[in-house]
Amino acid sequence: MTRSLIFLVALAAILALIVIGGAMFTVTQTEQALVLRFGEPVAGRGLVTEPGLHFKIPLIENVIFLDNRILDVESPNLEVLASDNQRLEVDSFIRYRIVDPLRFYQTVGGIAGANNQLASVLNSAVRRVLSEADQTQIVRNERAALMVKIREQANIEARKFGVSVVDARIRRVDLPQQISEKVYGRMQTERAREAAEYRAQGSENAQKITAKADRDVIVLKAEAQRKADQMKGEGDAERNRIFAESFGKDADFFAFYRSMQAYEGAFKAGDTRFLIGPRAEFFRFFGASGGGHNRGAEDAAPAQKR
Repeated sequence: MTRSLIFLVALAAILALIVIGGAMFTVTQTEQALVLRFGEPVAGRGLVTEPGLHFKIPLIENVIFLDNRILDVESPNLEVLASDNQRLEVDSFIRYRIVDPLRFYQTVGGIAGANNQLASVLNSAVRRVLSEADQTQIVRNERAALMVKIREQANIEARKFGVSVVDARIRRVDLPQQISEKVYGRMQTERAREAAEYRAQGSENAQKITAKADRDVIVLKAEAQRKADQMKGEGDAERNRIFAESFGKDADFFAFYRSMQAYEGAFKAGDTRFLIGPRAEFFRFFGASGGGHNRGAEDAAPAQKR
């Protein structure tokens, strides 16, 4: 075999491998493929959805791979004017799936083109739906229903691109930054006013409680003093009655008892000194066993004190 023949055989083998390689393509589980011949889908096998190894005619047919999973498009913060003239910043997104690969390829070309188109569709749907609702409905009361409306309206436009919107969500709704700062400022002022009002009420209540407590203390002390004076007066009256009865029963003993009390008061420890005669009436119980019967002498004051 000559060298030229060997070269031709090798060249033919290489060309055969190139042709065979160009005639095969693989579709993964996350993909679907369009088989196009001069820009048009091949009849009978233009759409390939089954994963695995597939064949095409080299140099004549080409394959476009498209994702068959659920894809998502996020919209940047969008300022919306609600029905109550309240400006809101809305952060939203949609999820979609390619349902018509040929139309998808012909209208948007690929995922990047679809995302650009669907972002505009999402913004338009969000503006239309939220402009018919007020702030309370958007934030709390009807948020779920509004998201359903956004999905339905976005889906109408998305079908033109061969996709179906499966979900639409409002992730976050806030006031614009300038308005938020003003609202927070008003809230702080209001809270400060309420705090000052509560402190004033607390101070007033504290003063009322303190005044009532002071008044109660004065009343209790006065009542206690009144009862004490009353009991003391009753005790003094009882003591005087007992003294009177005792004096009436035994005048000599009563005189002796009073003299002993006078001695006890006069002879207390201290610097007091007496200059008095030993035979004075004050000392009559010291010199005589009987003590005499002169009443009142035991109450006599000391003659002289120093």
